[in-house]
Amino acid sequence: MKQQNILIIGGGASGIVSAIIARRHKANVTILERNSKIGKKILATGNGRCNFTNANTTKNDYNHPEFVSKAIDVFGPKMTMDFFESLGIAPKIEDLGKTYPLSEQASSILDVLVYEINRIGVNVVTDAYVKSIKKTNNGFTVQLENGERYDADKVIISTGGKAMPSSGSDGFGYKLAEQLGHHATKVFPALVKLKLDSPYLKQLDGVKIPGRVQLMHRNQMLQEEEGDVLFTKTGISGPTILQISRKANTLLAEKQEIWIKVILVNLLTRADVEKRLSLSASRPVDFSLVGLIHKKIIPSLLKEAGIKDHSILVSQLSPKEKNKLLQLLFDWRFLVMESHGFEDAQVTAGGIDINEIKSDTLESKLVKGLYFTGEIIDIDGLCGGYNLQWAWSSGYLAGKSASN
Repeated sequence: MKQQNILIIGGGASGIVSAIIARRHKANVTILERNSKIGKKILATGNGRCNFTNANTTKNDYNHPEFVSKAIDVFGPKMTMDFFESLGIAPKIEDLGKTYPLSEQASSILDVLVYEINRIGVNVVTDAYVKSIKKTNNGFTVQLENGERYDADKVIISTGGKAMPSSGSDGFGYKLAEQLGHHATKVFPALVKLKLDSPYLKQLDGVKIPGRVQLMHRNQMLQEEEGDVLFTKTGISGPTILQISRKANTLLAEKQEIWIKVILVNLLTRADVEKRLSLSASRPVDFSLVGLIHKKIIPSLLKEAGIKDHSILVSQLSPKEKNKLLQLLFDWRFLVMESHGFEDAQVTAGGIDINEIKSDTLESKLVKGLYFTGEIIDIDGLCGGYNLQWAWSSGYLAGKSASN
């Protein structure tokens, strides 16, 4: 069998793994990376701890379950952990299956990948800005902006999407794919903070609470998440909001009005809270809420409830004021204006149309010998290690398929 010459455009998570796997299958492999070093985006994942997989990953954690199933089946979380253990990473599984290196350093993941790349002889060309890609009779010709040219039997495009453009993922991979006849679906930020229309954001900025949030549209709940909620000076964030943001942005793109419903009191019933308030009848209303919700929320909550005198006794509240206060503790709604942009997004939603890619090999249906991995494809997953798992799974499948 002829030894394959494979070019990988993009040295991010999926590109690095596809290079390692292709090289282990005896291919000659060259990575073309536009940054001065490979793997830059890996260092920013998991707040620098690198949530490199999720032990509970299934196909249903992604927007196109059937498309991802082949890659997840051949290189799922167990194989990912085994792969990284073989490189020297001891995994640490936390709540909800989130998996980190025991060192809790994203640099550990990158260090072992770079070591393996060098050990097995993958050629890495940095500061390589790809200008064009053309199909030839013998394979492909890739031209760099500096005039250098590379020929290959196979090409794997692993350029990422548009999230975190500072890492080099600015969407240029879509243009390369379009040169070969491919199409990208509409792309937008996912796993991203949301901007709210509220007069209380300045006062709430920095407040983090354990709570429950719901995405509301036409008074119907579309999605519910439980966990940390973080208020910011422009809106709202935290793992709960990141999970909701994809669906929120889909509706915002359709000019739909959507709301975030925050349940401040998550572990008590309305009857429980009513009882607490009745026992606090002789106390000021603001003090009666201490121990129930975060102190910094109380002034804004009382203002929203229409209670101007925050030191008024609970027993002096009108039935209307008391009812409104109770309602807000379990249903405080904020109008969503927009999300933050790609610079703050963890992942890109949308990408190269999956109908143009073979799910069992990740080879293009339009151009023989062309493959795609990772975020450039219209695949995105939940927050919690799922998107890096897709990077490893797709990198493995494409690298193995291209080397055959």
